Amino acid sequence: MRSTLRTRRAPHHRRTTARIAAAVVAGALALTVTACGGDDDDGGKGDKGGDEGGGSALQLPKLDGQNVSVAAVWGGAERKVFLKVLDEFEKRTGASVSFVPAQDPIISFLESKVAGGQPPDVAMLPQVGAIEQAVANKWAKPVGAEAQKQLEKNYAQGWQDLGAVDGKQYGVYFKAANKSLVWYNTKVFENAGVSVPKTWDDFMKTAQTVYDSGVPPMSVAGAEAWTLTDWFENIYLSQAGPEKYDQLAQHKIKWTDPSVKEALTTLGELFGKKGFVAGGADGALQTEFPASVKQTFKGGDQPAAGMVFEGDMVSLSIAETKAKVGTDAKVFPFPAVGDESPAVVGGDAAVALKDSKGAQALLTFLASPESAKIWAEAGGFISPNKNLDLSAYPNDVQRGIAKNLIAAGDDIRFDMSDQAPQSFGGTPGKGEWKALQDFLKNPKDVAGTQKVLETAAAKAYKD
Repeated sequence: MRSTLRTRRAPHHRRTTARIAAAVVAGALALTVTACGGDDDDGGKGDKGGDEGGGSALQLPKLDGQNVSVAAVWGGAERKVFLKVLDEFEKRTGASVSFVPAQDPIISFLESKVAGGQPPDVAMLPQVGAIEQAVANKWAKPVGAEAQKQLEKNYAQGWQDLGAVDGKQYGVYFKAANKSLVWYNTKVFENAGVSVPKTWDDFMKTAQTVYDSGVPPMSVAGAEAWTLTDWFENIYLSQAGPEKYDQLAQHKIKWTDPSVKEALTTLGELFGKKGFVAGGADGALQTEFPASVKQTFKGGDQPAAGMVFEGDMVSLSIAETKAKVGTDAKVFPFPAVGDESPAVVGGDAAVALKDSKGAQALLTFLASPESAKIWAEAGGFISPNKNLDLSAYPNDVQRGIAKNLIAAGDDIRFDMSDQAPQSFGGTPGKGEWKALQDFLKNPKDVAGTQKVLETAAAKAYKD
């Protein structure tokens, strides 16, 4: 990866406040109650996310005969639904849109495309750091006037700021994620006689009881190391607190700090407990994210695991099983390791890499409620668009997650690894991803893992 200078953004965009923690966590707690009714409760469906039809007057240019290419790392069910969004854009504009499958790290993928003179018109960037690098590399084009109007109308300032560098708007956050959720198989919990845990100690006791009932308690997608960074970040945020989280995210403290040791030690309690991870470390390291979800909700009351940790996107993979969200599959907030449960969010932003009419029109469309509605109806998606009618979501679980994300307003805490240089926080086989995969194999080596993390971070942040 080419070395780039990282542009600092205002510190306010990287703070966590009690408000988001209270809003998102309280909402997730409510889900364990509202989800019991499944999809039959009309009360949630009438709820609005803001002014309904905020994009009803959306004007897009005619693009007949023009080609627009979009690069993203999405695969499987996510790609299928995103293609439906692009199909609608084609119908409205007459453009011909092609999807370009990208690989992680997407910045390296784009670098090769730019070097070859064939950059896509638009790229969906899953990291704040990737937006900053695209700007530093002079690939990214600023958002046009029409897209900016949609952003100002439909997005809280905090989400706008996450797509800005040095005060100039480059990114449109189309897809958001609440990454502080644990999904569980209700039959497994019923058979084990356990209830939803609220603290880490209770969580470990619940895991033990589920294990004693004959089911491995946790499914871990170790083959996709971004899930492991999410495990660490949730524990670290809850245990070390927001100030330390900010400092570590910006590498103002080292990964050899005692707070990192404490978080890794806590995570090691789970990873190192025999029988707690489905398939053991070796099995987990061969398990990709969709499989980690499906194996939790297949197999009746004897699935491969009783719980799986990850964000709201889990529901998309659940939909590919016979399990139903709200009855067979329910959710609870990531347990509080410290005083409060953590609230970590992520997201994917559309960034124009060409100064073309088609690229800007697509950004305008993706900033509208109309585009968000298409994916929301399919499930496995949360939009930061405050004018998307919450009735678009397919069940009370996702309506609740979305409602509380919007309620958090400007006070959002973004995924730590997604704020880092991609060579550290978002590259398969390197940096934090590789270090945490090795830690999953050997969770007793806390000090060694810290040293590896710090060496990789020091190099990446210096570059």
